[in-house]
Amino acid sequence: MDLTAVRTFVSVAESGQFQEAAAVLAVTQQAVSKRIAALERELGVRLFTRTARGADLTVDGLTFLPHARELLLAAERAAASVRPGRRALRVDVIGARLAPAALLRGFHEAHPEIPLDVVTLFDVDSALTALRSGAVDASFRAVAMPGRPLPRGVESVRVYDEPVQVLTGPGHALAGRRSVTPGELAGHRIWMPGIVEGTEWAAYYASLAAEFGLTIDASGPNFSGALQDALARSAGLATLVSERTDLAWPDGHGLRRIPLVDPTPVYPHSLVWTTANPHPGLVALRAHLTAGRPPGGAARTWTPGWAETVRGVFRP
Repeated sequence: MDLTAVRTFVSVAESGQFQEAAAVLAVTQQAVSKRIAALERELGVRLFTRTARGADLTVDGLTFLPHARELLLAAERAAASVRPGRRALRVDVIGARLAPAALLRGFHEAHPEIPLDVVTLFDVDSALTALRSGAVDASFRAVAMPGRPLPRGVESVRVYDEPVQVLTGPGHALAGRRSVTPGELAGHRIWMPGIVEGTEWAAYYASLAAEFGLTIDASGPNFSGALQDALARSAGLATLVSERTDLAWPDGHGLRRIPLVDPTPVYPHSLVWTTANPHPGLVALRAHLTAGRPPGGAARTWTPGWAETVRGVFRP
């Protein structure tokens, strides 16, 4: 199987657009299309459905994606095995549009001399498996989930507490507010179709809902752009997003992003690694994140009790 085509497929799947994948891979959009077409012919299935907003994974594409990522990780491990001392620092950031990716981008800009390989794994269990096998050197995750402490030999430190915000359409009852308290969301329909049971983000939002009496609806598939479209049309629908989540803002939707206050729920990003990992880039990454910790503020925040158990916690 052509690993270049597989890498192209993963890039399109993560970005949701052929054009953005082409920019990431530094090739033409036509080259991306040809690679995907060749891979689809080899597999005998369609991997994407083209839409006005980009490219959505088909059922076969969703099935193939985790295996494609494993293929790329296996290829990288094989290559690294014959170049000791020169391997790139491999870090999992959950998603290319989320805050950990921005933190890692800042590290790369500050330390361009350290080769960096960025991957996106599905959940904390996948990340821990990859860490302990040596497939990745570090991961940004929310830990430790209720009843699931980190295994022996795995260390973590809280590196960034990201405020959670409300996202609504222009007709929503809260759309004109400058800020909202978490308790004021009780009784409103909060739709978050991307939540998957058993993941750390599902545990976080379950704790948030229990703390403030919220009802979070995770039903339905998480199609690209569908949530924003639904919010724009609805007077009663809202969702929750992290402050630094990079969202598409379609023209004419008039979406409102409203801070939560008193207290501000924050999503606890931690850096996780194994104590036995000798990669020198890990030391530089931890030092960079420590130096970049935001100064303490007067705002009152909330995070689940299970996140307070993380070693090396700091309060922004």
